[in-house]
Amino acid sequence: MSDLTVEMVQRGRGPSTQEAARRLGVAREIRSARERLTSRTGLERAFDHELLRHYAQYRAGSGIPLGVFAMALAAAATAWVPVAVAGTWALCVFLVITLNSMISRRFLGADPDQVDLVRWRWRFAGGEALQSLVWSAMIGLGATGGWTFALFGLVIAAAVATMLAATVPAAAVAALLPLCAATLCLLTFSSGVDTVMLVAMAAGTQVFFLGLSRRLYASTVGALHSRAEKDAVFGELEQAKANSDEARRRAEEANLAKSRFLATMSHELRTPLNAILGFSEVMKNEVFGAHAAPSYREYSNDIHDSGMHLLNLINEILDLSRIEAGRYELNEEPVLLAGVVEECRHMMALRAKAKNQIVHASVDSSLPRLWADERALRQIVLNLLSNAVKFTPPGGEIWLTVGWTPLGGQYLSVRDSGPGIPEDELGTVMSSFGRGALAIKTAEQGSGLGLPIVKGLVELHGGQFQLRSRPREGTEVIVTLPAARAMDTLPPVTDEEPATAPEPKRTSRRAA
Repeated sequence: MSDLTVEMVQRGRGPSTQEAARRLGVAREIRSARERLTSRTGLERAFDHELLRHYAQYRAGSGIPLGVFAMALAAAATAWVPVAVAGTWALCVFLVITLNSMISRRFLGADPDQVDLVRWRWRFAGGEALQSLVWSAMIGLGATGGWTFALFGLVIAAAVATMLAATVPAAAVAALLPLCAATLCLLTFSSGVDTVMLVAMAAGTQVFFLGLSRRLYASTVGALHSRAEKDAVFGELEQAKANSDEARRRAEEANLAKSRFLATMSHELRTPLNAILGFSEVMKNEVFGAHAAPSYREYSNDIHDSGMHLLNLINEILDLSRIEAGRYELNEEPVLLAGVVEECRHMMALRAKAKNQIVHASVDSSLPRLWADERALRQIVLNLLSNAVKFTPPGGEIWLTVGWTPLGGQYLSVRDSGPGIPEDELGTVMSSFGRGALAIKTAEQGSGLGLPIVKGLVELHGGQFQLRSRPREGTEVIVTLPAARAMDTLPPVTDEEPATAPEPKRTSRRAA
C-alpha cells in the first residue's frame, strides 16, 4: 500500500479539476487522431460525413434550377441546330440531373453509422463526371456557328458544378475535367486569334473556379472544426453542470444527515448527562451528609461544572442542527425586547463584575412589543452578551443599545472593547465551531457556535445580522428585526365595543 500524501488528501478520492480537464483533453486528442488516421481525407469521420451531407443537400436542391437552365440553353440553341437535337440534349441533361438527385436523396436517408463514406464519395464523383459529359455535349449545339454561345455555356456549367461539388474535392475535379476538355475542343471550329484568346480565358476561368472551390472546401472544414469545438465546450459545460448539481445534492444530503445525526446524538447524550448533573448536585450540596474528605466536595463541583458546560454545548449543537435542518419552530407571542435585554444584562452582571467590566446600557423605553419567540430572543441576547464579556479583557467596557430602526423596526447592538477580529477571519468566526486566532489566545474556551446560532435565529425572524470588527478596536454585532414584527398599542376596550379584544396589529410605521 502506498503512503498517503498531502495531494491525495486535498483531492480526495478523485482527481483534481485541472487533472480531470487534462485527461479529458488528452482523450479527445487521441480519439481525433485515431479517426484521422483511419480516414482517406485526413479528417475525422464526422467531418467526412458532414462534407458529403452538404454536397448531397446542394445537389438535391439544385435539380430544378439546373433543369430550367438546360431548357433555356436548349431553346437558345435552336437558332443553330434543329429542335430535335436541342431537345435530345436537354432530355439527357434532365435524366442525369434526376439520377444525381436520387443518389443524393438516398445518401441523405441512409443511417450515418452504416454509410461507407469511400464508396459514396466515388459515387458522387462518378455522377459529377457523367453530368459534366452531358454538359460538354453542348459543343455540338454550337457546331454550326454558335461556338461562342457554347463557350460561355461551358463556363457557366463549370462554375455551377465546381461550386456545388466544393465540399467533395474529388467530385469537383471530376466535374471540371470534361468541361475543360470540351472547352479546348472549341479550337477546332476556329483558329483565329480571337478564338484562341476566348478559349484560353474560358479555360483559365474554369481553373479559377476549381481554386475557388478549394477555398470553399477549406472554409467549410474550418466552420466544421469551429462547430465541433463549440459543441465540445457545450458538452463539457453540461457535464460540469451535471457534476456540480450532483455534488450539491450530495452535499445537501450530507449536511442534512449530519444535522439529523447531531440532533439524535444530542438527545442520546442529554439523558445520561442529566443523571450525572443530578447526582453531582446531590454530592455537591452534601444532601446525605458531609464528605469524609474535603477534596470530594471540590471534585463534585468540578463534575457539576463540567456537566453544565457539556449540557450547554449539546444544547447549542441541537439548536444549530434544528436551524440548519429547517426544523426549528418559533413559538411567537408579544415580547418586549427591552425587558428581555434587561433580564439578560442582569444575568451577565456577575460575570462582568468579576472581570471589572463596565456595561453601558441605552434602551429606548418607547419601544412597543414584538411578535417573536421570547426564548429565541433571550438566547440571541445572552449569546451576544456572553461573547462580549468573554472576549473583552479585564477592565474593559461593553455598550448595549436597543432602539428604533429608520424603517420602523427595532435593533439590538452589542459593542465591546475587546481585541477585535481581523477581516480575513470574519468568515471563520461565522462558521460552525469557528474561532479566530486572537480569540483563541486571549479569550476563554468556547464552542464557536454562538454567532451561527444567533444568525440563524435572527434570519428565522426575518431580521438581519451584521458583524463589524477591526483588530484592537473591538467588535460590534447589530441585530435588526423588521418593522412587520413591531406591534401597536392596543386601543382601550369600552362598554360599547365587544368584550373580545381584537388581534394584535402589526405596523411598519417609522418611529419619531
